[in-house]
Amino acid sequence: MRIGLVSDTHLSGTAGKLPDELVRGLQGVEFILHAGDWTHPRAVALLEAIAPVDGVAGNNDGPDLVRRFGKKKLLELGGFRIGIVHGDIGWGRWTEQKALSNFEGEDAAVILFGHSHTPYRKQHGASLLFNPGSPLQKRRQPRYSYGIMELAGGSIRTEHYYFDDRS
Repeated sequence: MRIGLVSDTHLSGTAGKLPDELVRGLQGVEFILHAGDWTHPRAVALLEAIAPVDGVAGNNDGPDLVRRFGKKKLLELGGFRIGIVHGDIGWGRWTEQKALSNFEGEDAAVILFGHSHTPYRKQHGASLLFNPGSPLQKRRQPRYSYGIMELAGGSIRTEHYYFDDRS
């Protein structure tokens, strides 16, 4: 199973599309997971035009997105438990600590989070923490980014993809 991993799209109300590099990179995925801060419902529709979508709402999402997605989710995909949280709630000083704290004792093989806009991939005990970064607001990062996760043969493979032009 090939899954697109996205967070922090921060799509403006006037934006009519996602970055071409992101759309190209997500072609062929079976599913897309979004770790919050869509900021506009149009982001959902644009991603749904590529593949089925699920995710959570972030701290910049309005009540409609919160109602639709919730703030925390634990999914079963490809035989693995995948936790999703934006990263703004929980305990700890750092975003990854907050994300991890949301799934204590829940045996999540992967915890997808966002909020910091910083690409991150690190094993923490039994859980792989993965932040895809942002395809539209790189902040202090050198490049825009997203991720791909492949679940096959009882293994998990994740990779960041980077690009320079958000048009």
